[in-house]
Amino acid sequence: MRIAEWDAKGLVAYIGATVIDATGRAPIEQGVVLVDGSRITAVGTGRQVPVPSEATVVDLTGKFLLPGLMDGNVHLVPWPSWTYIEFLARYEDRFADIAVEAAQIALSRGFTTVFDSMGPLDALLDARERIYSGATVGARTFVAGNIVGFRAVFHMPASMASASTAFQKRINDRFEAGGGPELAWLSPSQLYERMSRYSASGVDFIKYGATGDGEPVNSEVGQAAVLRFSPEQQSSIVRAGHDAGLPVQTHTTSAESLHISVDLGCDAGQHAAMTGPSRMYERTIELMLDSGYVCGTQWGPLTAGQLNTVRDGSHAMSEDLNGVQGVDFTLDNALRLVAAGVPQMVSTDAGTIDPDVASDAHQWGGLGGGASLIGEAEFINMAAMAERGMSAMQIVQAATINVAKAYGVDAALGTLQAGKIADMVVLERDPLADVENLRSVRDVVQGGRQVRPVVDRVLTAAPACDPGDVRRA
Repeated sequence: MRIAEWDAKGLVAYIGATVIDATGRAPIEQGVVLVDGSRITAVGTGRQVPVPSEATVVDLTGKFLLPGLMDGNVHLVPWPSWTYIEFLARYEDRFADIAVEAAQIALSRGFTTVFDSMGPLDALLDARERIYSGATVGARTFVAGNIVGFRAVFHMPASMASASTAFQKRINDRFEAGGGPELAWLSPSQLYERMSRYSASGVDFIKYGATGDGEPVNSEVGQAAVLRFSPEQQSSIVRAGHDAGLPVQTHTTSAESLHISVDLGCDAGQHAAMTGPSRMYERTIELMLDSGYVCGTQWGPLTAGQLNTVRDGSHAMSEDLNGVQGVDFTLDNALRLVAAGVPQMVSTDAGTIDPDVASDAHQWGGLGGGASLIGEAEFINMAAMAERGMSAMQIVQAATINVAKAYGVDAALGTLQAGKIADMVVLERDPLADVENLRSVRDVVQGGRQVRPVVDRVLTAAPACDPGDVRRA
């Protein structure tokens, strides 16, 4: 997997800050982080890390220095807008511009790396190249393309009479790029070959749909509890991705589909706690711990009633309720995962959003309406982690090293340690005292470069939050 580094020159010593390196060890008071070009060469106290006379010194006394933050699941071309024909028609030729805009907003809020798990592959590869080439500045972007097996945008042509068949096909082809629902008809051996080709198409990781999505509608849309691929087919997808050196993750919506994906050796899964009216198995949690599986969250704020059930311990639910209409095990699952110590990662489904879509009353979004906005959804997600019992240090790790591990880039990213890429965020306030302080971004360093991205506006009307603006958006 290609990990972007840019041309950063010179020796820089960041001194005086409280260094929270995200390894889990205690913060380093009055720490020193020495950076040579794009890489960290030393981290420690002033006594442990002498500052070379030739180094440029950046005094961060009173500040807090962390690894660059990450979002493990974004949609830089915003998925809520895909359901609107006017959005697709208006911006068909500007998908890459929209993706760059979202990556710039993310970087301005301290997110130096993002992972796009579903979107139009050609546009995302274009946006990634613009950023990696230095033509523009934005969050380091990793791309999956389609959720393998999904019909990306237009599901039922007969119901979309206002869009021509040619337009529907053109849009679907850009999103699916050979990874659409036709794959479910293939034998395991055929699927391995197709996924080997897909893995060579420029993608950085594979995400596949183990199940359908949403309430049952017909055999093409919905069927959240129904396996899209058999276990043997899923095994072929996982093997093809791993044989190509790519991490593999899943979209799952039931306890059984989640267990299968973990058992088959997937590296991570999005919205893992969201298994609908089926309780996550204890043996699934044990497998996660044994394998290092990382769970995407997509968690939003709890209601007052839910907070009360968490405080008094009355959230616990039984498998006897499996299949009962209206039952949802999401909170019960999340609390069990946290209590067991299964790694969680910040993952939001966030992106920008078409203003016309945002004005609609239902306010679709990964975490609900405005909470799907990139650069804001992540902080809501982390506050939700605290509500579910995660410590501030665990939340910092969920936004850094856990994401890096899920994608197999932890040798280069995710912590402040010698040899790693110098992605860092400078905070005004202590995030271990209050996770809301993760919003207090003063400076962003990406690959050894201090960056203040200018956002090339396509969808967003209001200015992106300046790194020095710590107000709640």
